[in-house]
Amino acid sequence: MIGYLPQNFSLIHAFQPRPARRTRRESLALNRIFKMAPKLSDYFHEDEILALKGAPDQPISGLAIDSRRVVPGALFFALPGRRVDGAAFIDEAMSRGAVAVVTEKMPAHPPGKVTFVQVADARATLALVAQRYYKFPDRDMTVVGVTGTNGKTTVTHLLKHLLNGDQRVGLLGTINYDLGARIVPSFRTTPESLDIYGMMAQMRDAGCRHAVMEVSSHGIDQERIRGLQFGAAVFTNLTRDHLDYHKTLEAYFEVKTRLFTGATGAAPKVAVVNLDDGYGAKLAARIAAEVPASRLVTFGESARAEVRAENVALHFSHTTFRLVWPGGTMEIESPLLGRYNVSNLLAAIATAWGLGRDPLVFLARLRAFKGVPGRMERIEESPEVNVLVDYAHTDDALRNALGMLRAITPGRLLVVFGCGGNRDRTKRPLMTRAVQELADFAFATSDNPRTEAVAQIFADMRAGVIAPEKIAWIEDRRRAIGLALDMAKPGDCLLVAGKGHESYQEFADTVFPFDDRHVVRELIGSKVLKTG
Repeated sequence: MIGYLPQNFSLIHAFQPRPARRTRRESLALNRIFKMAPKLSDYFHEDEILALKGAPDQPISGLAIDSRRVVPGALFFALPGRRVDGAAFIDEAMSRGAVAVVTEKMPAHPPGKVTFVQVADARATLALVAQRYYKFPDRDMTVVGVTGTNGKTTVTHLLKHLLNGDQRVGLLGTINYDLGARIVPSFRTTPESLDIYGMMAQMRDAGCRHAVMEVSSHGIDQERIRGLQFGAAVFTNLTRDHLDYHKTLEAYFEVKTRLFTGATGAAPKVAVVNLDDGYGAKLAARIAAEVPASRLVTFGESARAEVRAENVALHFSHTTFRLVWPGGTMEIESPLLGRYNVSNLLAAIATAWGLGRDPLVFLARLRAFKGVPGRMERIEESPEVNVLVDYAHTDDALRNALGMLRAITPGRLLVVFGCGGNRDRTKRPLMTRAVQELADFAFATSDNPRTEAVAQIFADMRAGVIAPEKIAWIEDRRRAIGLALDMAKPGDCLLVAGKGHESYQEFADTVFPFDDRHVVRELIGSKVLKTG
């Protein structure tokens, strides 16, 4: 992506067409540049190539996976996709100056001026080539990968905060990418392997000694982390999600296990697993039996967990518990709310401890943790009504969030929620049922409909209705939030769920600016003006 990966502009310039007449000085300069240019053969092992047509020692200026981003001298990877095949864009890539192409299907008559490399799996090859091209940045840092249905963003932000004492820590996640010297917006939870290794190289060059990243099931299944050496891998939990992609919960779990078993190319040095989760307990047993090279660290409220919480107390503004680990105990007070955030805290603490850090030292930083944008983020402009914005977009996440808020709310519990379009339809009635069982009143509305009609999304959601008098169906999300604020009275709690930190809504192929937090503040401000 433009703006994410730096380019060698002098090398790109050298590959551009030149006039027939060149001065001797220009020719010598170009020869020096080409001599320093990386060669195609530098980045492939013989057993990775099924067929080769063209020069293996072809100089290249960089790597590209998007034909629109190809620059002169680039090596273009024609990646297969669910909707489009990258092979359809080979001609465009060559017209933009690509000098070599990696593909799973060798053209019958490839152009003579371009080198074609046929491989069995273009995505896996991309990851390995990108890792070599960027000089193995994962070997110069301790990389921590966090996977699970819920909690990835909170755990990675907590880890970055706890580890970021005397050393810089990079971050790749849903909200942004912190590359050490700069922070850029996130465009995908787990980016393509080319972006991962390119951005990790920037972290390394900026002085980062740790990198924490969210690892999605799509990222694992699509070989985006192939070959990546993890110092630690963390499993938070597994609940129903992404079944439009994985089809079954068991298949979803099997993909997650690849991060821990070495199926992605290398097993993590430390495996950190939630024993309170049924799938976590299953994963821990599997790691212990099949991956003896990984050190297993367990966490949870279970008495069997190495790092555990005891005497958990949930309050309106904070959470307290006693932390117990093999080296000692400590009383913890955190501004993070809810039992699921106790689990998130334990995940981060267990990981830092598993990496050799002393809890007595790194937990001193916990009080300064301000939370994660869009994760149970309180809107302070509403002093009489507790208004929170959260990313909860599965039935399990909604149950956790609403169950926690129910316990600390003296008045009514209201919620605004929706279901994303072109995503797992089976979870829609489950989300509605969870909201109906725990909230006093709900406003069902649009989330990111994408190319799906809101009416169809609502039809799926209605299958979960058990109390029709306790839910209103409002397509316009801004209006739904406004009606919820109008209904709320002092002592009530309003949760605006589903989008969290997102600053947009997707309709068809158009993205519109929309931030739940900004909308809530604007509507509260307009109410104050009307009553003032």
